[in-house]
Amino acid sequence: MIHLSQPAAAEIIRLKSRQKSPQGFFRLEVESIGCLGLSYITTFDEAPRIDDQIFDCRGVRVAIDPQSLTYLNGLTLDYSEDLMGGSFRFHNPNATQHCGCGISFSTTEE
Repeated sequence: MIHLSQPAAAEIIRLKSRQKSPQGFFRLEVESIGCLGLSYITTFDEAPRIDDQIFDCRGVRVAIDPQSLTYLNGLTLDYSEDLMGGSFRFHNPNATQHCGCGISFSTTEE
């Protein structure tokens, strides 16, 4: 299971409204790239893939593939704005290290 804060859900809905298919899915993935080996990837998809897990979080349909879910289970996605702009914040209980960039991490599962 994953969680979206209210600000994160509102920002995803705002971004999704600008997409070609605003009824699509918010995809959250983990790829083997980045400073510490793993990075969060966020995109929008028109339809889920066959093996995706679908979560309905605060009105946002989130699609996660099974491999990524092993790294993302329990994740809370937040969004905040400051004088430099806005950004998503990933609070992942599975991450053992985080990079200063905010999107790269490592786990004991690697």
